[in-house]
Amino acid sequence: MVDVRGRWVLITGAARGIGKGAALFMAQRGANLILQGRTKEHCADTLAQVTALGVKAYAVGAEFSDLSQVSAMLSEIDALGVDVDIVLNNAGIQIAYRSDWFTTPPSDFEESFKINTIAPMMIVYHFLPKMAKRGFGRIVNTTSGIRLEPEQAGYSASKAALDKVTMDLASKYDGTDVCINITDPGWCRTDLGGQHAPNAPESSLPGVVVGAFIDDKRSGRNFSAGNFYGMTLEEAVAKAEDSFPRYTGSIG
Repeated sequence: MVDVRGRWVLITGAARGIGKGAALFMAQRGANLILQGRTKEHCADTLAQVTALGVKAYAVGAEFSDLSQVSAMLSEIDALGVDVDIVLNNAGIQIAYRSDWFTTPPSDFEESFKINTIAPMMIVYHFLPKMAKRGFGRIVNTTSGIRLEPEQAGYSASKAALDKVTMDLASKYDGTDVCINITDPGWCRTDLGGQHAPNAPESSLPGVVVGAFIDDKRSGRNFSAGNFYGMTLEEAVAKAEDSFPRYTGSIG
C-alpha cells in the first residue's frame, strides 16, 4: 500500500461534501494538500481543519465553467514549487433534472462538459507528464453510476465522456507506477446528490480514495465506493488490488 505521508495531493471540489471528506481522510494519513474550490474562500474551513492535523496545505480557486480559470489555477499550483503526486478529481455539477427531457437545452451539455469532462482532463493532461517523468503518480477521476435517465442527460453524458477518455488514457499507463482509475461515490446526500439521496457522504470513504493507495501498477478500473464501505483502508486496498477487473467500457 502506498504511504502518502509527505506527498502532495490535489483535490478538486474540496470545499464540502465528498471532496472535503477525502481531504480530511488524506490529511489524517499525512498527505499535504492543494484544495480547489470555486474560490479560495470556499475552502477556508477545509483548509483550517486539515492544517490542524499537522500537514501543509494550500487553497486555490477556480470556477470550472470558465476554462481560463482552470488554466490560471494550474499556473498558480506550478508556482508553489511542489510535485503533485496524486490527483483526486472530485468536483462536478448536476446542471438540471429535466422531467420533460425533450426540452433539454444545449446549455445543459455545454456547462456539464466544461465542468465534468474538460476541466478535470485539463488537470490530468497537465500533471500526468510530470508524474510519468518522476515514475510515480495516482489519478482518480470521479464518475457516476447514473444510467437510463434522460432527465439528467447533460450530467450523465459528461460523466460517460470522462469515463471514456480516462480509460483510454489509462490503457497507455497500465503496468507502470502511474495508476489512472475512476471511482463512483454512489448517490450521496450532498449539494449535488440532494437531501433525498440514500447514502451519507461518509459512505464514500474509503472507496473514493482507494485509488490513491493501490500499489499494483494497474490502471483502468472503476472503484465503486459502495464496495468498500465499512472497510479499513488496508482492507479496501487489498480488495481493490485483488477483486477489480480492468474496465472495458461496457454498461452491463
